[in-house]
Amino acid sequence: MNTAGHSPETTRRGLELTPFRGLRYDPERVGSLAAVTSPPYDVVVRPDGLLHLQSAHPNNIVRLILPQAATPSARTEQAADTLRRWLSDGVLAADPEPALYVYEQRDPTGLLQRGVIGALRLTDPADGVVLPHEDVMPHVVAERAALMRATRANLEPLLLTYRGGTTTDTTTLVERTAAQPPLLSTTTEDGVHHRLWALTDPADISRVQADLARHQALIADGHHRWATYCRLRTEHPSPSPWDFGLVLLVDTARYPLRVRAIHRLLHGLPVSRALAALDGLFRVRRLAVPLPDALEALADAAGAGNAYLLAGDGAFHLVDRPDPGLLARTVPAGRPAAWRALDATVLHAALLAHVWRIPEDSAAHVSYIHDTAATVEKAERDGATAVLMHPVREDVVRDLARQGVTMPRKSTSFGPKPASGLVLRTLEP
Repeated sequence: MNTAGHSPETTRRGLELTPFRGLRYDPERVGSLAAVTSPPYDVVVRPDGLLHLQSAHPNNIVRLILPQAATPSARTEQAADTLRRWLSDGVLAADPEPALYVYEQRDPTGLLQRGVIGALRLTDPADGVVLPHEDVMPHVVAERAALMRATRANLEPLLLTYRGGTTTDTTTLVERTAAQPPLLSTTTEDGVHHRLWALTDPADISRVQADLARHQALIADGHHRWATYCRLRTEHPSPSPWDFGLVLLVDTARYPLRVRAIHRLLHGLPVSRALAALDGLFRVRRLAVPLPDALEALADAAGAGNAYLLAGDGAFHLVDRPDPGLLARTVPAGRPAAWRALDATVLHAALLAHVWRIPEDSAAHVSYIHDTAATVEKAERDGATAVLMHPVREDVVRDLARQGVTMPRKSTSFGPKPASGLVLRTLEP
């Protein structure tokens, strides 16, 4: 087993979640807690969304997770200076004692999610404790690592899932805690209601830790931040706070997550040119229907094989039935059949690399956007091509992860995602 130079303590089996003194906004200083929160950094991809959050409140967390400056070094320095100032001014303050935090989200549809936020001991992939399911982009990991080095803080929790059960010690404790008055309660502008509680009783914490030690977790959201945690761990001798990273653990046996697709925006590629390149390689049908109907058609087609919706010229184009010869030439062999059949695999290996010849690693060529309507709107505005995807089932994701097989980057979007800004973790002594 590869221990990466770390002590045997870091290679134990099972999840090891530890309490920490959370950094939280002082409501008396900031007023509305909703106004200082943000979606995770990688969801805030539209410039207008970033500006909206910055103007919502001078202390919005987006100023830490997505600082705006002319150069990368200036951005990380700006974030570190901002965090130091907020701590000095009492905008952010540490809770009086270490805690695990019970976190609840309830969206307007009634979907309820509860989990536990804590500092999770980092493990190596070979240990099989935390399972990634997507590849990462090295330049994004480098950017996140620079930000975390500068701020010396975990600014937002990753979303991890595990399969416990409806009557485990953790589930029982979480639901008992949720019946008590919370530390904070707020509703963000998307209509999601958030509540947070602190678990500080040593007996309660021990029960959660003993329960989680029997489980492995799947990274649902935050692969780049997990890779960042692991990179920075190697830079600091153990034991140190860098041996742990801030996560939200959700038991999906009790609280199933919603799995959505992440769409692609192909810059500099008009829809007409994208469609012309598909001639003879895919079936293409123009749909003169609104977006919800087009997505239903995509779901129907995806049930029979690889399918995509192209948009950006005022219409939707259903692309399906790829040429078997194209797949044989472009999709790498030697991987499980389920991986080779993924829409994201075929998109990246056949369409991006072979048909459209677009380098996926460059942000100048490909953007990844969670919001479907926003992807279409931006494609139409920029003369680009939106590639709308159909979501992958969670069981497929988990099965591939257990086999040690990673999916193409940005293949899935699990949610609801934890709001950034409700609790942070400092890595300072």
